[in-house]
Amino acid sequence: MVTAAEYGHNSWDLLIQVDQREGDETMKFKIRVKGDLHIGGLMLKLVEKIKAPQDWSDHALWWERRNIWLLKTHWTLDKYGVQADATLRFTPQHKALCLQLPNMKTIRLAVTFSAVVFRAVVEICRALNIRRSEELSLLKLPDDTKKKKKKDKNKDDMEDDVIDMDNIGGPAGTGLYSKTMTATYDPESGTPASATSLWFGENPLTASQPNVAPEELAKMFQPLSMEDKAAINAGWLDSSSSLMEQGVQENDRLLLRFKYHCFFDLNPKYDAVRITQLYEQARWSILLEEIECTEEEMLMFASLQYHICKLTMCAKPVDHSDEPEIDEVEAALSHLETALEGRSTDRILEDITDIPKLEDTLKLYRPKRLLRTFKDYWFVFRDTSISYYKNKESANSEPIEQLHLRGCEVVPDVNVTEKKFGIKLLLPVADGMNEVYIRCESETQYAKWKAACILASKGKTMAYSSYRTEVKNIQSFLQMKSLAPPPGQASPDVDSMEMNAECFVSPRYSKKYKAKQLTTRILEAHQNISQLSLMDAKMRFIQAWQSLPEFGIKYYIVRFKGSKKDEILGISYNRLIRIDPSTRLPVTTWRYSNMKQWNVNWEIRQVAIEFDQNVLVAFTCQSCDCRVVHEYIGGYIFLSTRAKDQNETLDEELFRKLTGGQE
Repeated sequence: MVTAAEYGHNSWDLLIQVDQREGDETMKFKIRVKGDLHIGGLMLKLVEKIKAPQDWSDHALWWERRNIWLLKTHWTLDKYGVQADATLRFTPQHKALCLQLPNMKTIRLAVTFSAVVFRAVVEICRALNIRRSEELSLLKLPDDTKKKKKKDKNKDDMEDDVIDMDNIGGPAGTGLYSKTMTATYDPESGTPASATSLWFGENPLTASQPNVAPEELAKMFQPLSMEDKAAINAGWLDSSSSLMEQGVQENDRLLLRFKYHCFFDLNPKYDAVRITQLYEQARWSILLEEIECTEEEMLMFASLQYHICKLTMCAKPVDHSDEPEIDEVEAALSHLETALEGRSTDRILEDITDIPKLEDTLKLYRPKRLLRTFKDYWFVFRDTSISYYKNKESANSEPIEQLHLRGCEVVPDVNVTEKKFGIKLLLPVADGMNEVYIRCESETQYAKWKAACILASKGKTMAYSSYRTEVKNIQSFLQMKSLAPPPGQASPDVDSMEMNAECFVSPRYSKKYKAKQLTTRILEAHQNISQLSLMDAKMRFIQAWQSLPEFGIKYYIVRFKGSKKDEILGISYNRLIRIDPSTRLPVTTWRYSNMKQWNVNWEIRQVAIEFDQNVLVAFTCQSCDCRVVHEYIGGYIFLSTRAKDQNETLDEELFRKLTGGQE
């Protein structure tokens, strides 16, 4: 019975729905409350009224109509605006979520639905032993009625394919790693856990998945236009809001993917899961043609896949019983020393008195001018610009033209088999981009000039020690692309090899060649990388993926201020690209290094960015909310700065300030 004193004008009956953990029926309670009752006191009253022997510590109050969690237990009902017409839900904060990993395998994992997505991803990555969780996020694919129908028909089959992480022992789910990236002590035995045994233990996520049958791959393959990719990219969840606030329910399916293609400190010793999942994401993007590559590059990726698949199938379990114990402090100091050395080598000039210079005869082609064929000129590369002359004798006079490369796009135009070594330069000008094609005569010449162009586009000169590393990386990449066997090595015996070559290339290329022809070409390319270890092969695959012109570009449909038609905006790890939707060609490129500031007008949902030389860019997002683009740009700016400064510690507050939209 309720006494008369309790019926004041400030009290009312509040309806609360209680969710139980184990699928029991939902309970409903009415509690007499006042507006000055705080949330903690309300939950205490509720638990006392339930009288059920259950741990309620993970439960919290969810207000469905307002789409918010009532997590601040010291706030009162009045402060939250809860009144008599409200219905609250007392529900667990951690719920099961089905996550499709980059390797296309689906796992079921308990994830926090009350914390912001950024913290939820941190929890997920800790459970899966993936470092640098800030590089990943959750993606929700757009609804497709046909896929939904197919999903309903095969529901039982799909349930069998879900891996329940609670049933997996060992490293997965333990999250036993410290901030210094070395293993801590085993919680059961109390003995030091070796970093190697911890990260390379019996973890199913460190092994590459076998290639699917060509028939299954053909079903998955669907050519995507830039508009299709923009629709998919609109599904990235807001990192500054919780899962429940974004309409995600228990047992929903989301994609865990590397969102920011700015990978910091890939360390094979500690990143077995991270590198494998990154390789898988790269592999599927190649097979499904989410990123474009040439036929030669497709065969190179196919040979690496074949090599990785071959090594994975014959790999033996690693015995770590004889490994010496690792002292965490010594390992941390060693890693710090390596990081500091790496930081200094990229910034120190080799010889400040010696100004590096490249001089050689190259071919030039300007498609927007009368010059319709390649013509020989004498080129001089100094600092961050290229000057070209009629011949070597006239190099002391005024050049025909000087090309300033800072902020330009460097696109490879290479076919190793046909001895074609070209560099396409997209130079930013006031009215768009100027195209310049340069043709080299040899691999060595190409590697030197392309490395110089890449550094110049970032505002660096050949005086930086990273120039030599860039040249070596380009030469190594060209060697992998070579489809001819190394000198002195016989061609492979195709008849004696068992290989389903169609599994390693996209369906479009598998239709182009017969199986035997495809097998021959893959095996010939494989001989150039046959000596690589499993982890080295995965790293080479990732590096080759990063070298593709379209690597890391996410597309969005936007409308620029002053324009009457929609255009495509490409956002990459180092630049923004304005793309003409009719020609699919870049019109203008703006680099983050030239960005002064950016902000969002939340009333009209407009993103405004200011660059050097008083260049102002403003646009509204048509394919998604402007929060998605705002977060994407902010995340890349933070991560690129962090990589540049070799900063080991994530400044989460700064990251969320840059990426979290505030209205």
